[in-house]
Amino acid sequence: MSDHTTDPATEAFVAHRNLLFTVAYEMLGSAVDAEDVLQETWLRWVRVDRAEVRDERAYLVRITTRQSLNRLRSMQRRKESYVGPWLPEPMLTAPDVAQDVELAESVSMALMLVLETLAPTERAVFVLREVFDVGYDEIAEAVDKSPAAVRQIAHRARRHVAARRPRETVSPGRTRRALESFRRAIDTGDLQGLLDVLAPEVVFMADGGGIRKAALRPVTGADAVGRFILGGIGRSGVALTVGPTVVNGHPALAVRVDGEMDGVIAVRVEDDRITGLYYVRNPEKLTRVGHETPLSRR
Repeated sequence: MSDHTTDPATEAFVAHRNLLFTVAYEMLGSAVDAEDVLQETWLRWVRVDRAEVRDERAYLVRITTRQSLNRLRSMQRRKESYVGPWLPEPMLTAPDVAQDVELAESVSMALMLVLETLAPTERAVFVLREVFDVGYDEIAEAVDKSPAAVRQIAHRARRHVAARRPRETVSPGRTRRALESFRRAIDTGDLQGLLDVLAPEVVFMADGGGIRKAALRPVTGADAVGRFILGGIGRSGVALTVGPTVVNGHPALAVRVDGEMDGVIAVRVEDDRITGLYYVRNPEKLTRVGHETPLSRR
């Protein structure tokens, strides 16, 4: 048996790694940055006097939260110079993520975009409290605020998110049906078929990151979105296939050109119609759609 399997610090970190990654990802919307945060967390964890640690999980979450806040503030500067809309990094997820309804909703593209509208500390407090059920005292230590201030921040963040999140939790089956109608309309160039599945107020966002061609601004309204999609994805002039996948705990579509991954389309569905379309084409954000990423709230 190798030495690292008997090292208590390593064992504790490995035991909570999926949780720590999930905390960092929900705060950052980027798996690449979340991995960097975990590396920083590990480097700090191995220097901790573990005799002073009462609760390893809480301590590790605290380190991860602080490092995520530091990273989140630096990411804001990167996003200001980003070419076109910035979308969260999609990840292929295992079936157990979809079965945990609260976890699946918390990492959905729709909610992750809502979290983008929160200030860094608000996002940290909301994620820790609402997703991971961390106590106010523990959150206060993680974000360097008083418990009373954290309660106020949590209340404000909940109200902000509630006003912007989807009104209902839609079952995977209903989402798959909407996606199948959407895919079939693209395959056949059927504008009316698209209009039937798109909500009148639908918003289409594409993230090419300046590397791949994508709309530089959101496209709104069913007719405009339908025509834009049929003029782009549906009329690409290449060997294009659109098939089902699962990203961030929800059914989605994988777009391939000549068999190679070209992008992922996630959706927001309400009342059985698509109200949000999120098309990630930036190749730097597609590294997690070829293999499952384990996520955990425990």
